[in-house]
Amino acid sequence: MSGSGRPTVAVIGAGTIGLGWITLFLGHGLDVRVNSRRPEARSVVLGGLRTFAPTLPGGAGLDPEELLERVTFEPDVARAVADADVVQENAPEDLLLKQELFRLVGEEAPERALLLSSTSTLLPDAMGERMKDPGRLVVGHPFNSPHIVPLVEVVGGERTDPEAVEEAVAFYRSVGRTPVVLRRPIARFVANRLQSALLQESIHLVREGVVSMEELDTVVTRSIGLRWATIGPFHSFHLGGGEGGLRKWLGHLGVGLEKSWAELGSPRMTEETIDALGSEAERLFGGKDYGRLCLERDVRHRAVLDALAAVETDEPVKAVEADGGSS
Repeated sequence: MSGSGRPTVAVIGAGTIGLGWITLFLGHGLDVRVNSRRPEARSVVLGGLRTFAPTLPGGAGLDPEELLERVTFEPDVARAVADADVVQENAPEDLLLKQELFRLVGEEAPERALLLSSTSTLLPDAMGERMKDPGRLVVGHPFNSPHIVPLVEVVGGERTDPEAVEEAVAFYRSVGRTPVVLRRPIARFVANRLQSALLQESIHLVREGVVSMEELDTVVTRSIGLRWATIGPFHSFHLGGGEGGLRKWLGHLGVGLEKSWAELGSPRMTEETIDALGSEAERLFGGKDYGRLCLERDVRHRAVLDALAAVETDEPVKAVEADGGSS
């Protein structure tokens, strides 16, 4: 614990994900020590707080300048983690870099400290290869933006202490996240694999001229995006099977489903493809600065989460039944 009696979280890196974590931790009353070598780190963090803090629950009443008072800046990794209760690492996706980083963190952080990585592709056993005690290292992979989107994929390895996984789950719950523990490690985890599959077909459809990029986004937000904000794919298709549920749906459409998988596109990421997609994205989104786009995204995400929170009970169902409708 810090001298204030509040837990101290050392956040390594103040990029996009790091700023989201910093905002979240401060919003939940924790002290944050930021490890960044950028000379303008303080102004970067303040800018991030001004953009992200308003979209935290109750964020309208949060003063970014006051939040910044609970932030200290330490460019030296060893000093940054020396008395931290939790370390949340956000370094670039470079295995050798992370191995050396966690070797140092493992030596300098307290033995009780929880060591977490935001990696989106690397596994804990690989990152902890050079550590004397890799059992404390757990992947805590957020879904951007970490201060808004509740999911955190918690991933342990063969050498991870099960208690460290439990502590990671408890920590993320304490700051309002929804941790899901992967039953076994898998490259790129779950959310990114699902996202990648949808992106693959999205790029194929745009490059084939079936729809424009803007129309593709509309298709998603006005159909499956809406559906998946409320129920997941399996739940959805279970309902699609009527009274017979998922078993009936798969039995009726399973053969056609296999055929549709074989027809999915496999676009190549050539320079031409990257240039075409980049140019279209710049035309659509280039008129607003990055901070403004992030704020608009987070406001929409918060609105969805708040709306879902308001119907977490069965009261809406009871109201429909009272009106003579069907649940």
